[in-house]
Amino acid sequence: MKTYRIATIPGDGIGKEVVHAGQQVLEALAAASSALRFEFENFGWGGDWYRKHGEMMPADGLDALRDKHAILFGSAGDPDIPDHITLWGLRLKICQGFDQYANVRPTRILPGIDAPLKRCRAQDLDWVIVRENSEGEYSGVGGRVHQGHPIEAATDVSMMTRAGVERIMRFAFKLAQSRPRKLLTVITKSNAQRHAMVMWDEIALQISKEFPDVTWGKELVDAATARMVNKPATLDTLVATNLHADILSDLAAALAGSLGIAPTGNIDPERRYPSMFEPIHGSAFDIMGKGLANPVGTFWSVVMLLEHLGEIEAAARLMAAIEEVTANPALHTADLGGSATTAEVTAAVCNRLKAG
Repeated sequence: MKTYRIATIPGDGIGKEVVHAGQQVLEALAAASSALRFEFENFGWGGDWYRKHGEMMPADGLDALRDKHAILFGSAGDPDIPDHITLWGLRLKICQGFDQYANVRPTRILPGIDAPLKRCRAQDLDWVIVRENSEGEYSGVGGRVHQGHPIEAATDVSMMTRAGVERIMRFAFKLAQSRPRKLLTVITKSNAQRHAMVMWDEIALQISKEFPDVTWGKELVDAATARMVNKPATLDTLVATNLHADILSDLAAALAGSLGIAPTGNIDPERRYPSMFEPIHGSAFDIMGKGLANPVGTFWSVVMLLEHLGEIEAAARLMAAIEEVTANPALHTADLGGSATTAEVTAAVCNRLKAG
């Protein structure tokens, strides 16, 4: 029997509800299997921790996570705490501290989901967006001076390194190579950003030569938004900078039906540190505690977690259970136009797992 140590970090808002649901699903998988076991350790970091301790997580918090096989994360964001504090103090501290440089966001239209692109068949929207997760526009380089004065100035510098771009491009080409269509679109803005993005394009061309079986091309980020809406079947795997992919992946989730169903993995491909998996929907304080949160994004993130651990069969069983549940409109939460609760959706997925 394999035992995996999983850190759970619910964070803020509905993160506390969906991470608990994700743990229940993993426990249901283990209960139905003689080969899997999970040991959970919960970390109550986030806005509540900040109010008590003046920090989103302890200064030595990474050390407590270092020996875990994976991290299941909820959300960071609190209406009473500035967003840059919640994000940089928790989620980005973990992502950068563990060099989780590949953010992977699969998107497709799940069974039973009424997606907004009416002329789009389910098979036409089946994407994976690879987001550079360690530098670029979210490198944290910049500052403010003369605050409050007429001469106040502020900068946020997009930092791209050859090493950083090479490794995310190589990761994206490998991922595209592993998918049936072997098709990669490199998102750029090198017409206007004439230094770093030009280097991005040049490195993409360089890395492409290592993958002759991958068909690839470039697309300006603004044109990519229109292409995602008008010609979704022309896309498969996409790679973009930290900011560009952040925006495009939210658009992708909306086109697939809801941000509530969208997963993501913050991956250290070299497996030096634990990788972290989370839904992309945020803390959604307006529905916190009402039982309205859609746990499907978390469940799909758990699928990615299991795949990362090499538990392919368990991941496939969970994905099949998720699709059975989304196919039933009676089990749709409010974001999908239904009235099911978080607990009802969770119970339905767990029951299908226990039934084998």
